[in-house]
Amino acid sequence: MKDRSQSEEVVMAYEEYAQLDVELEGAQELFQDAGDDAEMREMARAEMKEIEARMEVLEEEIKILLLPKDPNDDRNCMLEIRAGTGGSEANIFAGDLLDIYRKFMSNEGWQVKMIDSSSGDDGGYKNVVLEVKGDKVYSKLKWEAGVHRVQRVPATETQGRVHTSTASVAIMIEVDDVDVKIDQKDIEMSTMRSGGAGGQNVNKVETAVDLLHKPTGIRIKCTQERSQLKNKELAMKMLMGKLYDIEIEKREAEERARRGDQIGTGGRSEKIRTYNWKDSRVSEHRLGQNFPLQDILGGGVGPIIDGLIAKDQEAKLKQLSEDSAM
Repeated sequence: MKDRSQSEEVVMAYEEYAQLDVELEGAQELFQDAGDDAEMREMARAEMKEIEARMEVLEEEIKILLLPKDPNDDRNCMLEIRAGTGGSEANIFAGDLLDIYRKFMSNEGWQVKMIDSSSGDDGGYKNVVLEVKGDKVYSKLKWEAGVHRVQRVPATETQGRVHTSTASVAIMIEVDDVDVKIDQKDIEMSTMRSGGAGGQNVNKVETAVDLLHKPTGIRIKCTQERSQLKNKELAMKMLMGKLYDIEIEKREAEERARRGDQIGTGGRSEKIRTYNWKDSRVSEHRLGQNFPLQDILGGGVGPIIDGLIAKDQEAKLKQLSEDSAM
């Protein structure tokens, strides 16, 4: 159905373009037939100008609609926020990012579920994972992957000095056994008792799962669910997402090298954005633009994502033009 919808967009745009072409021809004939009638010629000239402007816009829209689509764009995904350098302040910043994304996802009408978390000692989170379902989730959230940096005076700072802390965001596509093959011999799993709230069952039964993927060294601990089976399923789901993410990063790196892409390195360790409290601005390094901090804190990351999508489309159109010229 989604492929059909995209095809219909192309057809509708082309039909409008063809209709405008007919109207332009009529306006040109009117201009020629006007003879010495200056008013009629001016009216025809204005109509031609208006039609040509719309046709130029449609040409660009059709080019973008015909660009190769990321086959994963319509998929759901998991978003992981992990506190980086900065101790307690990094944990608090990870919590701030969680609030931003929850507001953004709510505005998008997506379904969100926290599937794993580890709270910071002084607030915020050491690590948190959200499962996100909805329309074109990955197409938008994939631009958030990377290192986010905050510059501000922590509440515990008595000298008023600005500290710099970081948190990393990873986006893992929701995949299944068809997308990722995992050899069970590569998995090392142990169980333990969960800590924290949840009643007697949480502390007396070994429901928590500690999973290690030996070839990559990826380790996942799941304590969110109340049964060991569910935590194991969740851990495997997160592992498949991480392994698929590694493959995607490898392919994207090859594609960027081919295109000479300048929209950052795209690497998961790339510093993509700085949140500056003192100047009340957010600097998006891949765009070289600043955005109002309060807008972003309110969940307004949409304009940043739209800008990155537009820049990516521009790079693809340029590559398409260069390939056509060869």
